[in-house]
Amino acid sequence: MARPHSTRYTVTALLLLGIAVVILVSLGQWQLRRSDERRAILDAIEAGRKQAPVMLTPATPSDDLTPWRVAQATGVWQPQFSVLLDNRNHEGRPGYWLATPLLLDGSSRQAVLVLRGWLPRVMPGQGEPAMPATPQGPQTVTGEMADRVPRLFELWSLGGQDQSALPATLPAAGGKVPQVQNLPLDAYARATGLNLLPVVLAQSGQSSKSGQTSQTSPEGSNARPNPNAQPSQADGDGLVRDWPQPSVDFQKNTSYAIQWFAFGLIAAIAWLVVLGGAIKRMRQRAGQGPRA
Repeated sequence: MARPHSTRYTVTALLLLGIAVVILVSLGQWQLRRSDERRAILDAIEAGRKQAPVMLTPATPSDDLTPWRVAQATGVWQPQFSVLLDNRNHEGRPGYWLATPLLLDGSSRQAVLVLRGWLPRVMPGQGEPAMPATPQGPQTVTGEMADRVPRLFELWSLGGQDQSALPATLPAAGGKVPQVQNLPLDAYARATGLNLLPVVLAQSGQSSKSGQTSQTSPEGSNARPNPNAQPSQADGDGLVRDWPQPSVDFQKNTSYAIQWFAFGLIAAIAWLVVLGGAIKRMRQRAGQGPRA
């Protein structure tokens, strides 16, 4: 008759429990790292929004180009270089972000890329999305700075193909507004020939003529979004300016880490129980000695 506690089963159980301990502890450490990352993002957001608003010009020092800081820029819109960022949903509705550069200085071609707002996707067969009118003449724009255009994961990028590649030169042939998934600033600068500031401005209100007061002041845009606020409405130009915020709920990751560590502790206790049982049985068999 086979023994109920064979050495093979004991070794297998110890090995599996040991692997489980390593995996569970690793998952807990990963959640702690995610918590630290989100805490760092939250600190960066708070630090940026506490800074005084800055005016963006070709001479603005790079140290002043802090993400999440409120900024104003005065220049002339360049709608011929507009780009639509695809798959940008708002409140469950598919749509686009409209990105248009604002020329700050004509002689140096210095500009800043502005995310002007969200507009809904048109249904298949209904043509191109209706582009909002672009104000003429010098305009003042207020918003929050970001170090880049927020990226979306591209499935086709794994295969080395980019189905939404930016045209090599802008404006595109036929005057059609390009639709892309992501928009790296360096590629966009090459396509337009503009000297772009190394930041993106997420517009927080309609632009106003230079010398007039914008509908959204820098101080007003410094406030945090209210999660209990009613759904945002489009501004007079038809664009919705309700920008998504990064997830900063680091407490959730911390609680997940505690759970993984608790599971790891249970697995470690089970490993000790199995090992203790195996040692006890070995001592019992050794105490019995060889039978006559």
